[in-house]
Amino acid sequence: MNAAPAQQGAAREPILSLRGLKKHFKIGGGLFKPPVWLRAVDGVDLDVYPGETLGIVGESGCGKSTLGRTVIRLYEPTAGQILFQGRDISHLPERELIPVRRQMQMIFQDPYASLNPRMTVTDIIGEALELAGVREPKARQERVHELLRMVGLSPEHASRYPHEFSGGQRQRIGIARALAVQPSLIIADEPISALDVSIQAQVVNLLEELQAKFGLTYLFIAHDLSMVKHISTRVAVMYLGKVVELAPADEIYERPLHPYTQALLSAIPIPDPVVEETRQRIILPGDPPSPINPPSGCRFRTRCPIARPQCAEEEPVLTDVGGGHLVACPYGG
Repeated sequence: MNAAPAQQGAAREPILSLRGLKKHFKIGGGLFKPPVWLRAVDGVDLDVYPGETLGIVGESGCGKSTLGRTVIRLYEPTAGQILFQGRDISHLPERELIPVRRQMQMIFQDPYASLNPRMTVTDIIGEALELAGVREPKARQERVHELLRMVGLSPEHASRYPHEFSGGQRQRIGIARALAVQPSLIIADEPISALDVSIQAQVVNLLEELQAKFGLTYLFIAHDLSMVKHISTRVAVMYLGKVVELAPADEIYERPLHPYTQALLSAIPIPDPVVEETRQRIILPGDPPSPINPPSGCRFRTRCPIARPQCAEEEPVLTDVGGGHLVACPYGG
């Protein structure tokens, strides 16, 4: 696992800072009917430091993928700030975003849907290289071959189309495309969830090798908690559009404080059959509330086993309890 930067945070400036970031989607509405707003991301504060991997976890629908797409401005933020390398990019016009996106790339969940089926691998990666200023055909071809070797593929694959590859190979092509512009930050949106289990570890190991070689920073979005622990420096847990806990990876897995985090971690299988059989699984009642109309106060209170009457009155804030461990629950532990 990567070395945690928690103690270095004071000495280093974050490569990415989010302040009160929100992304709401307008649903419905018309001449006589007011619209409603789906609060997918509803006030997120995060710092990501150079060279680290910040894992983002949570149930489906918690807003983690929307957060990643808003950070890279595939979605326009509703409110808040996105500071990248010290510059506020929250509302930059498209033209000014082009050089920013050379430094900030994305690896998508579905490697097939993210690759143009009518383009060869040379064209897919070459398109990114052209944006990076590599316009001479021979130099571009050589760089495509170099990138393919870098991600564990062969130069012979350059003339093929996406449908001729397996899911793991397609994801490697997506990684090569992301690397083509030499970015500083890569947002990996569930990059292994669509792959066979046997291939997932290979792709994660590749990401770690590339990080060590090029000093990359990752925002790693996933629902596989065991894989997140393996790759992440720190982990942020999201629930209904908000971060409810943030800590170094080892700390959050060994000492989860928020009841929601405790429930998530209790679902991770343990290889030891004796321990697995005797440990207690935390089953949360009901389904997550709708992000259209979230509960008052603490959003988790309707499913929380330790909820108190005051939880409905005041929204908890992320509070540092020591060692860079932040939790949005005054009663957790």
